[in-house]
Amino acid sequence: MISYAAGPSDVPLLGETIGENLRRTVERGGDQEALVVAHQGYRATYRELWEQVGRVARGLMARDVRVGDRVGIWAPNRFEWVLVQYATARIGAILVNINPACKTSELEYALNQSGVSFLVIARAFRTSDYVAMLGEVRGRCPNLREALILEEGWDALLRDAESVGADILAAREASLQFDDPINIQYTSGTTGFPKGATLSHHNILNNGFFIGEALRYTERDRVCIPVPFYHCFGMVLGNLACSSHGATMVIPGEAYDPEAVMETVQAERCTALYGVPTMFIGELEHPRFAEFDMSTLRTGIMAGSPCPVEVMKKVQYRMGMQEVTICYGMTETSPVSTQSAVDDPFEKRVATVGRVHPHVEIKIVDPDSGRVVPRSAPGELCTRGYSVMLGYWNNPEATAGTIDAARWMHTGDLATMDDDGYVNIVGRIKDMIIRGGENIYPREIEEFLYTCPSIADAQVIGVPSEKYGEEVMAWVRLRDGMQATEEELVAFCRGRIATYKIPRYWKFVDAFPMTVTGKIQKFVMREAAVEELGLQTAAGARTA
Repeated sequence: MISYAAGPSDVPLLGETIGENLRRTVERGGDQEALVVAHQGYRATYRELWEQVGRVARGLMARDVRVGDRVGIWAPNRFEWVLVQYATARIGAILVNINPACKTSELEYALNQSGVSFLVIARAFRTSDYVAMLGEVRGRCPNLREALILEEGWDALLRDAESVGADILAAREASLQFDDPINIQYTSGTTGFPKGATLSHHNILNNGFFIGEALRYTERDRVCIPVPFYHCFGMVLGNLACSSHGATMVIPGEAYDPEAVMETVQAERCTALYGVPTMFIGELEHPRFAEFDMSTLRTGIMAGSPCPVEVMKKVQYRMGMQEVTICYGMTETSPVSTQSAVDDPFEKRVATVGRVHPHVEIKIVDPDSGRVVPRSAPGELCTRGYSVMLGYWNNPEATAGTIDAARWMHTGDLATMDDDGYVNIVGRIKDMIIRGGENIYPREIEEFLYTCPSIADAQVIGVPSEKYGEEVMAWVRLRDGMQATEEELVAFCRGRIATYKIPRYWKFVDAFPMTVTGKIQKFVMREAAVEELGLQTAAGARTA
């Protein structure tokens, strides 16, 4: 049997825009609470949300934002972010998500590459003065004609809405098509400039909808969303999964804080919780964890980076999330391609990324020949279907290098598929370590290290070696109050995993370099290791 699967479904794809879908939700349950933003003291029902989104939409139209115009948003998680997300969709503008952690060069690149003409920004976030940073680059961004600072210009935008009638907005909405581009999200590549994945209503609305279906969302669900809106995890798995089912979006803070998350889950009686693995680890390891009542939790999503089996088990048993699921995907696929089901067998739910999503195809191919590999054999995961992006914005060469002639999206991830169609991610093609001809998958070693009682988190990388080509290195974060030496960890590994998989180098850390979304930056770890271990000569060795 070959590693190919297609997602059957009795539920058809949604053939509508995001605005049309939101209107239907309002008609079904307008008095249901839609959005709660704890740190801003904000609450709105679906009917109130619809009215506020319409007002923002008319305000943007009053500022001459037209169909296809790029509207940038540079802000942490706030209620205004959500309103802008749905307002731009209702007027056919393309929302450009800008990473709250980006610096001036990255901001300038995103504004110019996408051609943002209208920018919504917060005044500041953490140590970054957004207004000052924008001032540094604005003269080099010829397309940018207006910047609206949330704390200073929001009310004026709402007042301007009065000059645009509801009938004009309705006419604009009626002109839109569900295949229109609606969102540009920049992917954080490890090399070169970021690429703007261009997504349509059809892409992200359906992906959010089927994620909600998998989680069995109804209007009774209250979903705690501590992941950033600028990323698909927040705005699609979070917002669109909720709004397409009439569930409540609950936002605990501008950015992730484990204590705020647990406080919000308790206060708002949340039924679902999202996070990348490091977020769940932060909550489970928090000294106040036992003080919070999280008994209302039923389900949720762990995604964004490889999900350790041991962490999944703890989330189920210590947090009560018996129906937690794992999602796998990438920005370019809207983002989810596979997801575990709430009623999957326990081992399948904690040790795989589930099976193919409805209306999606996946296959696993030999990276060199492109041929589909047999079941259980590792290869590159490819995905095809409604979820595949329209392309990289204004970058046909990069698009052609990622989406092949048959519309298969090549993910760059190494995976296996078992006889039942469950997928396991074993690493990145570029992350795979080749030590003396042996292929080593970091994920396998990481999963093993999670079983060590003294280790809270572990990340494995390959570092240059003149003798073997590459050697294995582990960065580990110990549990609070625990101690361990390199020798003790080697002894723990010996006899349990193959000798060539036992890390040659160890580094004890308090944290890992990571993106705002919690993705570990292994290329940064590798660069640091080369310097610290004096491996520059090996790193510079030429290979065939």
